[in-house]
Parts: sequence; C-alpha cells; structure tokens
Amino acid sequence: MVFKRREKRSLLKRAADFIYPKGGWSRAFHYLRHRVRRLPDSPHRISRGIFAGVFTAFTPFYGAHFLLAALVARAVKGNVWAALAGTFFGNPLTYLPIGVVSLKVGHFILGSRPHGDVEASLIEKFTSAANDLWRNFFALFTDADAHWENLSRFFDEVFLPYLVGGILPGIVAGLACYYLSLPVVSAYQKHRAARLRKKFLARRAAAAEGKPTKKP
Repeated sequence: MVFKRREKRSLLKRAADFIYPKGGWSRAFHYLRHRVRRLPDSPHRISRGIFAGVFTAFTPFYGAHFLLAALVARAVKGNVWAALAGTFFGNPLTYLPIGVVSLKVGHFILGSRPHGDVEASLIEKFTSAANDLWRNFFALFTDADAHWENLSRFFDEVFLPYLVGGILPGIVAGLACYYLSLPVVSAYQKHRAARLRKKFLARRAAAAEGKPTKKP
C-alpha cells in the first residue's frame, strides 16, 4: 500500500512515541493545530469540536476519550474531527495535573477528603485497580479468588470524585480553548480563501494571455 509503513514499529517504540512523539510535543501540537485550521467546516463548528475534545480530556474514561469526544461533539453540534484533535489536550504531560485538579474539585463538591497525598494516591490507586482487573480476569479461568477491594476503593476515592470534579474545570478549559481557537480558525480560513482566490485569478489571467486571438 502507498501509505503503509515500510518498517513496522515495535510495541515499545509505539509506546515511546505516545509518551514523547518524534520531533517533540511542540511539533505534534503545531501539526494538529495546522490540521484543525484546514478542516472544511465553519469556524464555530470547529471550535465547538475543540471544546468537546478538551472537555473530554477532563473525564476519567481513559481509553474511550475519542468515542466520548465524538458524542459530545455531536451533542454541541461541533466538528467531530476537531473534537478528536482536542482530546490531545490530555497527554502524558498533562494527565497528572488534570487528574489532581479534578480530584480536588470532586472531593470538595462531594464533601469528602482524599486519603493521603493526592498526586501519589492517584497513580497508586490507578495501578492497584488495574492490577485487580488483571488478576480477576485470570481468576475467571483458574481457581484463584477474585479481589475487589482495590477496585471498590478506586471507585469511591478516585473515579467518582474525578468524574464529578472534572466537569467544572473541563468546561472552563473547553470554553477557553473555544474562544482562543475561534478567531484563529476564522482568520486562517479567510486568509486561505483569499490566497486561493488570488491564485485562481492569476491562473485565469495567465490562461487568457496565452489564448490566441481570433482573426476577423
């Protein structure tokens, strides 16, 4: 196939590229920004899509952010592709601060108190819940006992506060990105349309000059 990689990346290489893309996060960000601005849709729909993607990044549904962003984009009548790009607001460099802010806001709203240091407990409880899921999966096929203590603690102390607490900062961050991206996308589309029109007129003028004149 024309666009198929000549050499397949290993699982380790793909994981490394996800954590730190080739060329750095700055290059990846500028590439996504360029692709979003060139989407064939109105600036308002593109910006609403970005809002949906950024808002989704503040939810604890890791692994399903693309699907959730598409659903939110549909609900707010935004561009789905812009929403998918907007989910990259959540990345390995921002997941921890997003999680900490969401947890603190969630515990405040629910009137609960986090157990221990929020930053350390967030990573620890995610790891413990993942280990429980992994062990319980194998328990379905063996004589081992299933344990749900870590999952139960994860739901009460992390998932629920994260889900509740991520709504407000997600809306704030999403709206900020909406209002920041709207004039940028609008100006880019106007500039691009003017440039294409100028190029079209130049080609038409060149074609007219090269056309042989008809004799009377």
